This record gives sequence, structure tokens and C-alpha cells, in this order.
Amino acid sequence: MSDEQWKSEEPNENSLRSKTFFQEKDLWGFIHRSFTKSMGYTEEDLTKPLIGICNTYSELNKCHSHFNELADYVKRGVWQAGGVPMEFPTISIGEPYVKPTSMLLRNLMAMDTEEMMKAHPIDGVVLMGGCDKTVPAQLMAAASANIPAIVITGGPMLNGRLGGRSLGACTDCYGFTLEHKAGNLTDEELATAENAICRSDGHCMVMGTASTMASIAEAIGMALPGNAAIPAPDSRRKHMAERTGKQIVELVRQNIRPRDIMTMEAIENAIRVTMASGGSTNAIIHLVAIAGRLGLKLPLETFDTISATTPFILNLRPSGEYQMEEYFEAGGVPALMKELEANLHLDCLTVTGRTIGDNLGAASARTLNRDVIRTVEEPLDPQGGIAVLRGNLAPDGALIKQTAVSAHLKKHTGRAVVFENPADLAARIDDPDLDVDADCVLVLKNAGPKGAPAMPEIGQIPIPTKLLKQGVRDMVRISDARISGTSYGALIVHVAPEAAIGGPLALVQDGDEIELDIADRRLNLNVSEAELAERRKAWQAPAPFYDRGYGLLFQERVLQANQGCDFDFLLPPHMR
Repeated sequence: MSDEQWKSEEPNENSLRSKTFFQEKDLWGFIHRSFTKSMGYTEEDLTKPLIGICNTYSELNKCHSHFNELADYVKRGVWQAGGVPMEFPTISIGEPYVKPTSMLLRNLMAMDTEEMMKAHPIDGVVLMGGCDKTVPAQLMAAASANIPAIVITGGPMLNGRLGGRSLGACTDCYGFTLEHKAGNLTDEELATAENAICRSDGHCMVMGTASTMASIAEAIGMALPGNAAIPAPDSRRKHMAERTGKQIVELVRQNIRPRDIMTMEAIENAIRVTMASGGSTNAIIHLVAIAGRLGLKLPLETFDTISATTPFILNLRPSGEYQMEEYFEAGGVPALMKELEANLHLDCLTVTGRTIGDNLGAASARTLNRDVIRTVEEPLDPQGGIAVLRGNLAPDGALIKQTAVSAHLKKHTGRAVVFENPADLAARIDDPDLDVDADCVLVLKNAGPKGAPAMPEIGQIPIPTKLLKQGVRDMVRISDARISGTSYGALIVHVAPEAAIGGPLALVQDGDEIELDIADRRLNLNVSEAELAERRKAWQAPAPFYDRGYGLLFQERVLQANQGCDFDFLLPPHMR
């Protein structure tokens, strides 16, 4: 269905889209009413706003395992506000389980959600997400379908606890397995940590991708203020669900739609909140994709400009000390946005029906713990969490979470140790004969959107075991892959163009000198252009991973990291 055909079916302010299904007196009207009444709905119900509840519950998605109960509270709010809730499923992407990578399925979930929204007689939709790829997929779908929509996330887990210490998934997952690999933890001690780190419902409780995207949904105006940080088991998460159910009915009545809310100015607000929070590098891919669905171009320079002018003020792991539970107690996203108020676009509309500025005028938008949320005058760092690097190794850009990099590696030159693909990395990284030292730069090729395939989170290249035993805990590592938002270290990722399509990363060889300078935003391969030209003549593209199905569609139509990794055919025509 074209955009113009879809617009012709959209309700105006005096009608509901569901009426075109239920009020007609023809054959299809009869069928729609008859089948719906058979489920217990009444004639009166069919005259009210019909609200779809996109419930991504799945027992294969730990972050969403409590959604059936949460959906009941959303429904309660819808009924109270005079709407009729009807729950529907879409695919659900559980980050810990999906192989080869959850990124393969983000676009599929966005397509599934968009088509379900368009196909059914719903006047508005509540999007229930939480795990890393579900919220961006739902926001992409909402931008494309453009019917009234609101997001509620499932909330973070409670802090893990072990020996009086707070634990965070999956930042401490990396730490425990690293020390186990180094021989500093026994199998029994590792098992004890496994049982202690995830002790409630919810998504990762550090400022990983899930928490970042929940914060973005709130900052961009698509979730109610305070939504992002409420822990999943907290009763106030249920209160938020009920309020969300009420508010979607009001959005339908006011005919407020995602494209009214998610403007370029709103996206810039979301970027600023991400930078001030030390948010995930994955957010950049997702925000570029959301912008593309809105028909907006969002170059990497916009992120870098905002990062350079946004102080890092949220003291959360993996870049700080605390976790989402303390963030909630300190005031959450509204408090952080209040600190950034002077640099936000305050006239942006939100799902409250009011502007960002109006929302920040509420008494709840204040900081309750200055050690968790700093002031812009006394930040943790004068710049935001993510830096965009460029140079002859990444002409279309690469990313680094600068707030999580060891200080001595922020400016570094080292000898390349190259792995041609993820299988090569797995086979050789712990070889005791590997020619590597702490000053080397580990390089992983063919792990990007087309190459891996689907850009898995393997950019946190393991420290070789022989260096771990020497006490090394960070090295400069470069790849065209992604990293989890829970990752830490000198990790350069999203190198574009990727190696699999012949980007400069494909030409790096063992022993080449690589130069990183975060302050100057520079990433260079110190090899002459003449030598690179000779290497390019000999380069051969890797064989495609898929020969059929959705995987083949992904490989053939996915865009590069700096373009959001959406499918080219899902963008508005003028963006292709």
C-alpha cells in the first residue's frame, strides 16, 4: 500500500479509523461486527476508540517475560479512559538468545509491527518493548504507520547483588568471564555469580542499549515522563502502564501522531540525552534508522556536534558507578533533562499532549541525588559519551564510547594484529604463539551488516589469554561489528564502509600502523595510498552467508551502519 493510499484511510479529527470497519452496513461491516462480538465485545464497545496493544511477550525474551501481567494494567487504563483494548502479538527479539545476531531481525520486527498496525481496525497503539532491538523496531514502525502510538517499556532489573556488591548485566558478565578466563575465578565462583547477577524481571540495569533506547523513547517524546528508569518489579511500573493505557485514548481523541512528535528537533533532544547519559553506540544506528523512516537525513556529524557540546553527567555503568535502580531514585530521565534544559528544544510535542518544556516544569523533574546525576557545571566529563571518528580507515565514520575508554588509550598508535572474520578470531585469539603485545591494535574484519552477517555484537574483541595473565585489561580494538551498550574499553566499532563490501578495513594487514586520536576524532591507517591501491587489486569479496530466505533479503538490501542498517526499500521514496 502506498503512502497516499494509506493517507486516504486515515481518520480525520471527527472520525475513528475503526468506524470504517464496524459502522459500514455492507457485507464486510457485517462480518467485522459479527466476528468481534463473538469474542464478547458489545455493540457499544464497537463505537469506542479501539486500541491495539502490541504485546511482545515471549518466554524466549527474558526482558519481556513479565509483559502479560503488564499488559493487563495497560488494558485497565484503556478501559478507564473509554477505549476498547485489543491485544496483538508481533515477533519478539530476545537479545541473549537470538543467533547469529538480534540485529538481523530488527528490520523484520519493524515490518511486522508496521503491517499489523496498518492492517487492523485500530485507532491507536500501545507499543510494549524493552529489549535492545524491540523499542527501535517499534519506533521505526510507528514512524512509518503514523497512527497514534505510545511506548511503554518493561523496565530494568533490580541490581544484582553478591558479597555486598551491586552487579550489572551485562557489564559484569564480561568482567566475571574475563577473570574466569584469566584463571582468577573458579567454576564454582562463576556459577555463584551467574545466580546473583539477574535477580528479577526486566532488561539490563546498566546504561546498555535497552536502557538507552528506553531513555530515547522518553526523550523523543514517545513515552510518558519517568517511564525509562522504573524497575520492572516496582509497583510504579504498573502505575505507569495504567497511565499509558489512559493516555493513548487521549492521543487518539486529539489525533496526535508519531510524526507530530518525532521531529528533527525531538531527535536532537534524544541525542543530547544519550550523550549526557553515556548511552550505547547502538543508539546511533537506531536513531538514524528512525529518522530515515520519518524522511529525515541524520548524518554522523550531528551526533558528534551534539556530543562535543553536551557534558556527560549521568554516573551510570559502564561509564560510571551506579545503575538504573539508583537513576530512578535520583529522578530518572526527567531529572537529567531538567539539567540539560538550556540546551533542549523545549517546544517539542510529546505523548502527554504537552511540550518538553511543559513536562520539565513538573515538580517531579528534579534531581534527588547529585552523585548520580551531576550538574552541567560539574560534569563527569565535559563531552558526551560517544565520539565519531574519521580517517582513511573509516571514511564514512566509526564510533567509540569515549567515556568507557582507558585514559592511556585515548591517543594511541600501535601495530595491527588482524583477524579476517569472526571464525578466524575465535580460532586464534588465545593461541599462545599469537604475535601480540599490549600496545598492539586488534582488528576484526567482515563483521559488519553484510559480512558477519547482520553486524553482531562482537566488537568487544577478547583480550588474548596470554595478555590477560600479564594483567592487561584493555587494548585498542577495531571492527565493523557492534558492541553491547554494556561493553567497556577502547572499542572502535561501526567502521564504514565495512570490509565485506571493500571498505578500507578490508585492506589492513598484520604489522600495519594504526593511529587513534579521540580528541582529534581521528582514525588512520598509516599505509601509503599506492600500497593500498595494490592491495585493493588483490582483494576479493567474501562469499555471501545466505542463499535464500529472509537472510538473503537482508544481505542484498541492508544499508551500511552510518545509514542506520535499515532496508533501502523501507525508506520513503525520496530517501532511496
